[in-house]
Amino acid sequence: MGQLVTTIIAETTVPEKILLAAFELEEAGQSPFSAEALIVAVWQANPRTFGLKGYAELYPDSNKVLSSLMGEKGLARRGWLHKMGQKLYSLTRDGRQVVRRLRPEEAPPAATESVALSRDHDKLLQGLFAGTAVRKCLDGRKQELTFADACRFWSITENLAGPALDARLEELRTALAMIERTIGKGGQATLGDGRHFTFDDANLLCDLHLYLEDRFSRHLTLLRNRAGRN
Repeated sequence: MGQLVTTIIAETTVPEKILLAAFELEEAGQSPFSAEALIVAVWQANPRTFGLKGYAELYPDSNKVLSSLMGEKGLARRGWLHKMGQKLYSLTRDGRQVVRRLRPEEAPPAATESVALSRDHDKLLQGLFAGTAVRKCLDGRKQELTFADACRFWSITENLAGPALDARLEELRTALAMIERTIGKGGQATLGDGRHFTFDDANLLCDLHLYLEDRFSRHLTLLRNRAGRN
């Protein structure tokens, strides 16, 4: 875990420490991440808080982390983490916004850095910005979003089987996170259609993906359950 984030974690509350550790896991490409991975990550960042009593430097106290994940005041109930499966989690849109508030703002770069994206990522972004979900979001019409808009955003159909559905959602989540890291703060890419794509655009897409998963979680569950009965 980076030194900057480790310093920030030392000055935050226990739930915020866990949330920042979860963010670091996703930045490293672990999405969704396991409860076990989160336990180790947050303990390594702050062993005094999350270490086993009497052995803080040697072993994590898993109960300290798990108790903050579950229950009425847990991170999932707060809407910061989304439970993806048995002991599997990912950050929600609200969780990512909290992380951005916790992390100190860096000085803006002197000049915009030109970034080259892969052909596949370029094509993906052109398709997303041409879709109805992004257009409604940019127009301030989020409440008008439908499940059909979400399906087009994810490039799925209502006949997609359970494992294929989860694989597609994970594939898009991973691609968007990779694009966000590639662009970086102050970065800008020019897409094949001439659009200038910035870090704020990358944040918008990541947030929209999480928002759609949260808003249409019932629809996705019905698809998974229907596929399982076939």
